[in-house]
Amino acid sequence: MKKTKRNAVLVIIAFLLVLGVAIYTAIFGVADRGKVEYIKLGLDLKGGLSVTYEIQEDDYSDKDLEDTKYKIEKRVEAYTNEYSVYEDGDKKITAEIPGVTNADEILEALNIEGKLEFLDPDNYTKWSQGQEYEAALTGDDIKNATAGIDSDNGNDNVVQLAFTDEGAQKFADVTAANVGKVVYIIYDNKVVSAPTVQSAITGGSAEINKIGSYEEAEQLATTIRIGALPLTLKQVRSNIVGATLGSDAISTSLKAGAIGIALVFLIMIIVFRIPGLVASFALAFYTILDLLVINLFNVTLTLPGIAGVILSVGMAVDANVIIFTRIKEELADGKSVKQAVKGGFHNALSAIIDGNVTTLIAALVLGIFGTGTIKGFALTLAIGVVLSVFTALAVSQSLLTALVNLGVADAKYFGVAREPKKTNFVKAGKFCMLGSLIVIIACFCMMPVNNKSKGSPLNFSVEFAGGTSLTVGFDKEYSLSEAESDIVPVIAEAAGIGEAGISVQTVSGTNEIVFKMPELSDDGTDDSQMSKVRAALTDKLGADVKEANVISGSVSSEMSKNAIFSVILAAILMLIYIAVRFHDVKFGASAVIALLHDVAMVFCLYIILRLTVGNTCIACLLTIVGYSINATIIIFDRIRENIDIMRPKKATYKDIVNLSINQTFSRTIYTSLTTFVTIFVLYIMGVASIKEFALTLMAGIIIGAYSSVCITGPLWYTMKTKLGKARKDGLE
Repeated sequence: MKKTKRNAVLVIIAFLLVLGVAIYTAIFGVADRGKVEYIKLGLDLKGGLSVTYEIQEDDYSDKDLEDTKYKIEKRVEAYTNEYSVYEDGDKKITAEIPGVTNADEILEALNIEGKLEFLDPDNYTKWSQGQEYEAALTGDDIKNATAGIDSDNGNDNVVQLAFTDEGAQKFADVTAANVGKVVYIIYDNKVVSAPTVQSAITGGSAEINKIGSYEEAEQLATTIRIGALPLTLKQVRSNIVGATLGSDAISTSLKAGAIGIALVFLIMIIVFRIPGLVASFALAFYTILDLLVINLFNVTLTLPGIAGVILSVGMAVDANVIIFTRIKEELADGKSVKQAVKGGFHNALSAIIDGNVTTLIAALVLGIFGTGTIKGFALTLAIGVVLSVFTALAVSQSLLTALVNLGVADAKYFGVAREPKKTNFVKAGKFCMLGSLIVIIACFCMMPVNNKSKGSPLNFSVEFAGGTSLTVGFDKEYSLSEAESDIVPVIAEAAGIGEAGISVQTVSGTNEIVFKMPELSDDGTDDSQMSKVRAALTDKLGADVKEANVISGSVSSEMSKNAIFSVILAAILMLIYIAVRFHDVKFGASAVIALLHDVAMVFCLYIILRLTVGNTCIACLLTIVGYSINATIIIFDRIRENIDIMRPKKATYKDIVNLSINQTFSRTIYTSLTTFVTIFVLYIMGVASIKEFALTLMAGIIIGAYSSVCITGPLWYTMKTKLGKARKDGLE
């Protein structure tokens, strides 16, 4: 007994020491790492580098332009997952990269001017002497380039090239004519590789071997793959720009987060008593650890990334709620506190694992196939999911077990579950499903009405629809908050548009500010929107519009396709996992349908309230996907468990579903409440630019709780009893 208590004390001391080290690292850092303030922030939170390139060709196709933008995105992606690339006026492309402290270094690293060319020896001589020459191949002829290791030749570092059909023929011709000679690969007027042709290559692929290191091979592959721009670009401007969400966004969000988490701790302690206190320490450790790991992995944190953090915090709370609810149920069955704690963690394990694995599947798919802010969301969510499982199953369990071993073993400190109510959710579910379907259909029917009356079915942001960019010079330097309060209303009134549709970026070291908004009409008359805005800025603020450009959306068609594809693939993989894990495809099908219901219902808010559809909308909908599926799994896990328990008693599926939902009802309420409180504080305290984001997240939490209780179980029951061959096991 003494040994058990001694071990318990050692566990608590060890935890406190680790927590202290984590707090110290988060505040003060270790060797310039770890400190929370070192976390890289995105364009929306901190700003970064804006680089504008001019297209040198006079004649080019839309496909050339789209391909060039896409390849710039891939080049920027090598530096950060968070970026923005868009057309900026006539023959210009702008790339915005967050968190830049050394602009010259980044500009050199991007190095996206010029073209990629393959030259035979004769044309290489002409090129080196400044004479006219003809390239054997250009970047347009390259399909792909990847680094690899040739294990058959002493683990030689290589770059494998794949050519287009036309490029394959060109490469076959140049290699056949130059066996034993060098073919030079030129990029941005520099020789990046000079491999010797060993034989004629006619198969449409080739390999550059004998490269010094794998890192060199990877760099060469990146240069060939991304450097193959269809258009020649010349840098014409670079600026350090400010955050788009305002300078107060970070500080107010941090304060709101701290208050929200403190309220979560209070709720947990009130509801679960000693286990709630233990969870508070574990969640504090989790929050700090999450930020440290985000810093360690050099993740660029943006608003979608914060959404991933919020979701993972909610899941960490959820895991503890599941465990502690189970402990209360064990105590209600008459078990001792020690037995209840052990049984609670054991019985909650499958629900926690299944819920987090399904969310992790979504995060991994979004991380692999998503781009930009979607990839940032996926990375922060994946980190959070792994850490939340660790803190719930390792930290919370170790601390709670240690306290019990030290003598904290009175059931009154843990609470005892009450007898679950007997609400008929299956019956109510029919009306809920019908009501939801009517709401969704009615809202989506409003889209063509909006398109006719307001000019577009949805209120697309500049990120999606493009618009007008104004670079305005003032006689004094404005802060971002001053610009939002003093200048944006002037522009909005003159243009006749909403203030929420205007984004603001200050330009470091100047009195200039860049305003992006929906496209303004400009027919040269005094009645055009552009003329009215120019006049208002000059008359009311003494400002000078230095540059006005029509810009494209920064969310490219390729990015949109990747987002849609990744969400569909994630849903399919989650369906397969749930079907296999629960031995019934109907569980997976009803979970995915409920997930689509939640996304559609939240999207209805964007239709009805004309909320801005942009990156924040993507972040919100992705958060709902993760949150919804996790809540659904908890109920399905209980249904699976109750089928095994109640089968010998010849209970009906209706009874099993109703009992399962009633048993997990308190878990759904407590988890939704704690997550809702955190975001509600953010909504109350946050700056105006993120209130819309918080509002939709709160709606998503409410909708997710509603669908988990009123739709998922009844939907599975309907599928189980109405679809396919009728079962004869007496459980219908």
